[in-house]
Amino acid sequence: MALRQHLLMYDFLFVNGGAEAVSLQLVKSREDMDLSVGFINSDNFPEAPLEAEKLISLGKSTRILGWQTIKTSWLFKYKTGFINRYEKVVFSGSNTPLAVHNHIGKVNILYCHTPPRFVYDLKAHYLSTAPLWQKILLKCLIAWFQPQYEKAIGKMDLVIANSRNVQERLKHYLGIKSIVIYPPCDTNKFKWMGQEDFYLSTARLEPYKRVDLIVEAFLKMPQKNLIIASGGSQLERLKTLAKGAKNIHFTGWCDQSTLIDLMGRCTASIYLPMNEDFGMSPVESMAAGKPVIGVAEGGILETIVENKTGVLCPSDPTNEDIINAVNYLSKDTAASMREDCEKQADKFSAKRFHQSIDALLDCSKEQLQDTASKVDATST
Repeated sequence: MALRQHLLMYDFLFVNGGAEAVSLQLVKSREDMDLSVGFINSDNFPEAPLEAEKLISLGKSTRILGWQTIKTSWLFKYKTGFINRYEKVVFSGSNTPLAVHNHIGKVNILYCHTPPRFVYDLKAHYLSTAPLWQKILLKCLIAWFQPQYEKAIGKMDLVIANSRNVQERLKHYLGIKSIVIYPPCDTNKFKWMGQEDFYLSTARLEPYKRVDLIVEAFLKMPQKNLIIASGGSQLERLKTLAKGAKNIHFTGWCDQSTLIDLMGRCTASIYLPMNEDFGMSPVESMAAGKPVIGVAEGGILETIVENKTGVLCPSDPTNEDIINAVNYLSKDTAASMREDCEKQADKFSAKRFHQSIDALLDCSKEQLQDTASKVDATST
């Protein structure tokens, strides 16, 4: 086995989300790379996601959101002296950059899914929706975390954004220049398996994902079926909202094979988050030949082609916008978009991602900036 010279650091493996999938896929693709995480949630990762010798978990799992940030930030800052034995470190997630001071003089790369949203673009949203006691704690957390994060980001040799949308956030909030490398979608894994009579939502059940709007719309369309294949803090609230509705079904978090099956059989998927960073779910849907009901915000504007691979609801969508989109995307209309969907998904294939990241990992420190300019998705 090759000597492992590279390390990827990610906040924690808590859910089977897009960023988690990117981290695991990258480490699995390279024998010379290890993965370090703050902790692993054994409920969603009952089996070890990697060989023991390639995985470094720093602490125990926690479900408390604010505490997750505090705990893992502390772990990465004070318990990561070991990273100095690696030639290059790729930091991913919001908390891992705090470890960069342990790797000065070597190559440090940030793969940014987004600057932490509770500190920057969604700060006002979180503060306006939190109870008073949570608002006070959140303000304290931001005051403690923000200066450390910004100091750490300034020590990176290269910053990679996962989309043009995130690239603009980095420039707007932090004044940082970055290149773009789109995250990998395993387009070979998702396949068209038919066109059955249901729509699919896979977004985490958190307020900013706006799954409540989807539920409310389907309550007004009892003849249309919705499957919600995810979990999150809003699960019980949404189940209560949908109580008695025979056309709305919740699976909770499901394994990859179940998700692939549902995506392959649905009529279309629905994905309406607030200013999404990039959004893997729409690409996975298109890879399965299924169009997406999306929203004209954020990274979704970079993936969905209006009326060719999906329908875009207006920014800040209403129930009526969703209803109109669902009625437009009938089984026949959705089926007619299959070929365009599959072609569009291929633009975000895992092959393209790995070629770009491999070029950066395999070049010398002196070649890093020149290589970065060649693999930047905005230059093509």
